[in-house]
Amino acid sequence: MDMHEKTDLRILKTKKSLYASLLELLENHTFEEIKVSEICSKALINRSTFYTHFEDKYSLLDSLIKDLKTNLVSGLRENKNISNSKEYYLEVINILLTHVEKEKNFYIPIVTNNRNSIAMDMIYDALKEDIENRLKKENKSEIPNDFVSNFYLGAISYVGIEWLRNKCNYPKEKIIEYLERLIPKDI
Repeated sequence: MDMHEKTDLRILKTKKSLYASLLELLENHTFEEIKVSEICSKALINRSTFYTHFEDKYSLLDSLIKDLKTNLVSGLRENKNISNSKEYYLEVINILLTHVEKEKNFYIPIVTNNRNSIAMDMIYDALKEDIENRLKKENKSEIPNDFVSNFYLGAISYVGIEWLRNKCNYPKEKIIEYLERLIPKDI
């Protein structure tokens, strides 16, 4: 392992520790109440180290959200070999719910305690981009792409947000089953 790899590993560990500390603090506090010193204390990291990597707590949150968006987008990109619209949208909601379930330590406090729209905007943007790209390639409907995109995007994102607000009260498989009954096979 060369010196560059060691440095990268240390940076990743530091960021991961700061992310985890922020998430833990968000369970009981709003984002506005949290101070950089509390994040550093919980992460066992000096404030100077924090400021080496982040400008402030907002840039830490932004970095965390960007990492989550990267993970969500890569999952959405794997949703390729779907034969019809219904299968596509069911897989999109499955990918979203799997992502949210995996990262619920972030999403639940943000949605329930903080009412922070930054995370919801990130999800919305990632889904919108994926849906619009699919529609550009495959929509043969007389309904305009932007209308179809907004319709499905609204349904998918709202179901995901409500699932979080209710602390994932339904099993993911049940939500997929219900949506399978609601979504038409083709637009």
